[in-house]
Amino acid sequence: MVVIRLARGGAKKRPFYNVVVADSRDPRDGRFVERVGFYNPKAPDGDVKLRIDLERVTYWKGKGAKPSETVDRLVKQFAKAAVAA
Repeated sequence: MVVIRLARGGAKKRPFYNVVVADSRDPRDGRFVERVGFYNPKAPDGDVKLRIDLERVTYWKGKGAKPSETVDRLVKQFAKAAVAA
């Protein structure tokens, strides 16, 4: 099954996450099909914390990809911010 999930990167105690489309059998930080965004929870003020390509997420959901709970929450948060801006 294809899933949309977070892949962790960054240094120790400085997390950085890529939002990726991957096969559910692959490791969390392993191989992926496509990178559709990123999430940086420790970004300083003025830097971008979250960026997601909503068009590609919608495309993959249409193909049957299932987003994780966290990615689903982040997509809604980004969509709400995009409409407000």
